[in-house]
Formats: sequence, C-alpha cells, structure tokens
Amino acid sequence: MTVQEKYLKIAEEVIEKGPYKPDWLSFENYEIPKWFKNAKFGIFIHWGLFSVPAFRNEWYSRNMYIQSMEEWEHHRKTFGEHTKFGYKDFIPMFTAPEFKPKEWAKLFKKAGARYVMPVAEHHDGFQMYDSEISEWNVKNMGMKRDVLLELKEAILDEDMVFCESNHRVEHAFFFGHGREFESDVKDPMKLGDFYYPSMPEPDNQDLYSPAPPQDFLEDWLARNIELVEKYQPSMVYFDWWIQHESVKPYLKKFAAYYYNRGVEWDKEVAISYKHDAMMLGTGILDMERGHFSDAKPFSWQADTSMAFNSWCYTEQNRFKSAEDILQDLVDIVSKNGCLLLNVGPKADGTICEEEMTLLKEIGEWMEINGEAIYDTHSWRVQAEGDTEVIEGMFAEDQRKNFDSADIRFTCKGDCIYIIPMKQEGEDIIVKSMGEDSKDFHGIITELCVLGYDEKPEYTREADKMIIHAPFVKSDKPVVYRMRLG
Repeated sequence: MTVQEKYLKIAEEVIEKGPYKPDWLSFENYEIPKWFKNAKFGIFIHWGLFSVPAFRNEWYSRNMYIQSMEEWEHHRKTFGEHTKFGYKDFIPMFTAPEFKPKEWAKLFKKAGARYVMPVAEHHDGFQMYDSEISEWNVKNMGMKRDVLLELKEAILDEDMVFCESNHRVEHAFFFGHGREFESDVKDPMKLGDFYYPSMPEPDNQDLYSPAPPQDFLEDWLARNIELVEKYQPSMVYFDWWIQHESVKPYLKKFAAYYYNRGVEWDKEVAISYKHDAMMLGTGILDMERGHFSDAKPFSWQADTSMAFNSWCYTEQNRFKSAEDILQDLVDIVSKNGCLLLNVGPKADGTICEEEMTLLKEIGEWMEINGEAIYDTHSWRVQAEGDTEVIEGMFAEDQRKNFDSADIRFTCKGDCIYIIPMKQEGEDIIVKSMGEDSKDFHGIITELCVLGYDEKPEYTREADKMIIHAPFVKSDKPVVYRMRLG
C-alpha cells in the first residue's frame, strides 16, 4: 500500500462511520463554527520558497517560466539560465535562520487576531510541513524544520485558533510553461516529481477545461487528509480552482471526511472556499481582495493582504495604511463577515518593518475598540453614508475613501455600536436613530466614545440623531457605545 492509499483508506473508513457523506445534501445540518462567527479577525501567512526570490509576487514559480513576463528576465539576470537554476534550486537557500514562531504568534495576538492560518502548501508544491507523501517538504529540505507544527504550537499557546490553507490544486498547471523552452521542467514526469504534472495552463475560469491526471487529484486528496490527521486544523482554506468539475468529487469526499473527523474529535471545523466551489451553508464563503456591499444572513470571510501587489514579501511591496485596513475591518464585520489579513514574512524568517508597524497600529486600535468587533453581530441597519462599497472579489483597487458620514453598526448584548469611519471634531449625524426612525425606538441609558474620558452630547430630532463630540479627532474608525435599557 502506498502512502497515498493509506490516507485515502483512512478517509473511506471515517466517512463510513460518520454522519456526513460526499453529497451536498448530507451537509444540510452543518453549522458554521461559533468560534469563527465570534472571532472577526484573523491572520493569514504566505511564506514559502517564493519568499526567497522576493520578486513581484508569490506567483514567481509560474511567471519565471513565461518568456513574456518580467520574472523571466529577472531570473535569468539574477540567478542564471533556467536549465542551470530552476525554481527547485531555491530550496537550499531557504534556511530561515531568524524564524521564531513564538515571536510571530505573540505579535499576531497583540495585533488582536483570534485565528491564524499559515499556508501549508502553495501553488509551487513545496510543503511547509513534515510529509510522508512527498520528499519535497521543509522538514526534509532547506531549513529542515516542521514549520506548520511549530506555528501550530505557538498559535495555540497564545490561545488563538489554528487553521491552515492548501493551494495545491493549481500546481497541476503552475509549471506548465516550463515545457515550452529549454528549462529544468522536462519530460518525462511521474507522480512524486516536484514539477509534476506541469500540464498546459488552462483557462482558469473554464469549469470544464482539461482536467489534471487522476493520480494528481488522488494525491491532492491524500495530502489534505494527511494535513488533517497530523495537525488537526480548525479550518482548511482552499484557493480558487477547486470549483473545477474534475475536483468536485474529491472536494466532497474531503468535506465529508473532515467534518466527520470534527464530530469524532468534538471539534468545530470548517472549510473556506471561493466562488461556488461548495454549496452555500456547507462551508465558509471567502471573498479575496473584496467584500459585500450589504450585510449577509450567513457568516463569511474576506481575505486580503497588507500589500497591494503581493501576498508574500517582495522588495517591491506597496503597503496599505492602518486606517484603510481598520475601516475595511469595520465594514466587513458590520456585514456579518470576518477579515483574514495576510502577513508575508521575509525568507530569513523576519517580518518586515512596514508590516510590524501596521500590526502594532491595528493592535492598539483593537485594544480600545475591540468590544465593537469581537463576538458581535449585524444590526438591522449595517451602514449609512454615500461612499459606495464596490462588491465582488478583486474589487479593492476600486476602493473609495470613507468620511465621517460613513457609519457602520454592530451589536452585542445590550449595546449598539455606532462607528463613524473617521472623525475630525465634526458632529456625527446618525439618520437611522431619529425620533421617528422605523429602525430604532429604544431607551438609551448611556452613550460614550471608547478611548475617551469626555462624554459626548447627543440630541434626537425626528429624522436623525446628532452626536456632538468636538474632542474626537481620528483618521481611524471611532466607536460610540450606545447602551439600551
């Protein structure tokens, strides 16, 4: 029996004994974990071989083999011809002498994160964990440490939830362009080779495009089962292309296996997916670099990076501001979502100064205002203001700047939190809370602004509430806590 067969057999046995079967109808009673609904803020970690060249973005492994791409020319000038120095030759350079997982976890905890999701395997196929299935892993090569295990232990020590992501399915075609010229990506190949299968790149929006070989798909499933068996993550995240027709049977089998393991281990688990790879309600819908314009009746996740241009560290990274990240967090949470914010460490294991500063600013804001974020839910009105939020994935490049008229709301217990996106001493007008409002007719027992000793004044007219707090000056979201009797 091969190692792949061993893990596939485990899955069959778990499915046979458990309540979930590889059929969407079988997941009708599945519930999104309570820990996820309450967490609201998590950290993503893109760290791997692509961090070594640190050029343009984490797709270096693909783009260095495309002759029209900037990475192609950069690679030849910096590392040499593709026949002599291919992507695999970065492995001995990935030693990460400064990798200190406990320090990472403390930093994420101080930033306010409640769950952390390292990438276990990216499109390049290099596993960031100790694997029986493939020798091409970080425990066996390069730094020779089980990165995923060390991060898991550090994350749990800081009382955060451990998750992991797997982006392997795109590996099927990620090195395909290397066969178009003389390179280290060559025929013949077989399962187990680092670049296998290097199939021609399909139209990745075509759900019926040529399928990967069956042995690759079975290997994909076995690798994900191995990850769950060894590391027991509370969430598994899949990138795009698992919605492809050929992957669906394996995805349903993995979901049945993983959710059954959750029942067996008395552990709330979830799968995060994109597009319509899974049926709504059977996992956590993820919006990459974008979010919804209105609140949804289901819990969802928005994932984005601190850098505009890349998920991994590169020397060309352009970083967002803490103000924009926090405004997006507030907007997402008000609409029943969670924000998964990416950190891209350097190849040596350090986190760059720009990201350290951003995490510090986010943590300082969360320490004061986190009660309006954690464990909250949407109010009957989620937003006021004229600034349009463009809905959809990859829409953040169309993001428009918020102002003090843009207000978001969250709820918890006997409190409604009124959150202007910024305030520079001007009055805040809350249209949803006028005396004649159809949305609010409660008894206000307290109104305060978090982080300030001074008390705001307020009046209510027929069509609006006016909050007068000239002492409040912030380019980040401001939280007013309104307690009801």
